[in-house]
Amino acid sequence: MPVSSGVRKRIKELLDPDDEIHYVFPADIVGSFDPCVFFAVSRKTITIMTTGRWSRKAPKRVVSVTLRNHRIGPVETATTPWFEFNGVAYEVDDEYVAVVHAADAEILRAKPEDPLPDL
Repeated sequence: MPVSSGVRKRIKELLDPDDEIHYVFPADIVGSFDPCVFFAVSRKTITIMTTGRWSRKAPKRVVSVTLRNHRIGPVETATTPWFEFNGVAYEVDDEYVAVVHAADAEILRAKPEDPLPDL
């Protein structure tokens, strides 16, 4: 399911006010009691936000910020799509694999089209 405009608005509130969101996607931390997070890839950073225990839909707080000069993937797709970022394994729904690849291509200076522009 696409990331709603309400979620994007909440994510924007948690980012630096002068930053610009390029990509957003949900992921689950493999093996975590509190697995649901959102990745927000912006002009400056890759920010990971937790949704807390009781919701999968609303980001509550920032748990990690990494400078934008890092790749997120590669995404392993032999089984459930997953990737490792900063030493943590994350699972992502099939529909967001293209978003991760687009964010990584952008850092490699390839500047692809947003695969889900209406989100």
